[in-house]
Amino acid sequence: MKLDANLGTGGDYLKRAGATTRAAEEMGFSGLWSSETQHDGFLPLALAADATEKVSLGTSIAVAFSRSPMEVAQAAWDLQALSEGRFILGLGTQVKAHVTRRFSMPFDRPAPRLRDYILALRAIWHSFQTGEPLKYEGEFYRHTLLTPFFDPGPIEQPEIPVHIAGVNERLATLAGEVCNGFHVHPFHSPEYVRRTVLPAIERGAKQAGRSPESVALVASAFVITGEGEQKITKQREALRSQAAFYASTPSYRVVLEAHGWGEVGEQLSGLARDKKWDEMPALITDEMLSAFTVETAPEEVGPALKERYEGLVDRVSVYLPFVPGEMDDFWQATIGGMR
Repeated sequence: MKLDANLGTGGDYLKRAGATTRAAEEMGFSGLWSSETQHDGFLPLALAADATEKVSLGTSIAVAFSRSPMEVAQAAWDLQALSEGRFILGLGTQVKAHVTRRFSMPFDRPAPRLRDYILALRAIWHSFQTGEPLKYEGEFYRHTLLTPFFDPGPIEQPEIPVHIAGVNERLATLAGEVCNGFHVHPFHSPEYVRRTVLPAIERGAKQAGRSPESVALVASAFVITGEGEQKITKQREALRSQAAFYASTPSYRVVLEAHGWGEVGEQLSGLARDKKWDEMPALITDEMLSAFTVETAPEEVGPALKERYEGLVDRVSVYLPFVPGEMDDFWQATIGGMR
């Protein structure tokens, strides 16, 4: 199991992206993931690729439906070439309100649309690599023109892994069918992964005549740790609130249902609908919080992650940004504890 790092998005993170990734590589992380919230997810990876030699670099995630497949295909192709084959394209659907109102793009039948999107990407990459005419006509996307002036041409390592992120069975099934990896949402439990995610991936793989083992599972873990009960309590209550927020969204209820807590999700949805935000965290019991988080001493985080996820996922990270010079002892101990 590989331990990855997450690139933060605060302050001058973009100027520091190269140095941050180089420090992550030197410290012993296997990969670094760039998220897409306030900033573009691809741009920092160009800086990271130029500054490193070994560490994997991926988007976790880039919003698919805000962009044309051609745009993503070109960005991924360039990053794959620049990193000499270390790039992983992680895609997500986002939710309808953001796609339609923030990006002013269409959002309908997200799982079939994402499937078509991924097939379009691979058709475009095939044309880039082989020079064969581009002729992709899917249900949602059509790409039938690629003149030499706009063709970047072949690269040495053209096989770009495509990962998708999701919560419900439909996207996990899609990952089993057509993807190289699946990103489990940070709001999860090992029981949910076993009961919901893995069987769905297996179904999709079986439908496509693939092995489920060909789909890498990637997880980011909520961790409660630190020195002193006051700090621990603050973290615990912050994650209790975050879990309540996620669990109030109907699409995330499947995580609760894996434990028989679906009724709590309904109650949280009602409180959110009534804007009773302050009442929501109390519904997340200590038992629930224990299912969704890792709580242990700083020096035991590595062994705890290994015990929780080994044999279950292929790559894991702590749901915290990696910043060189901050918490270096913690990160080194975590990496050492994973070995």
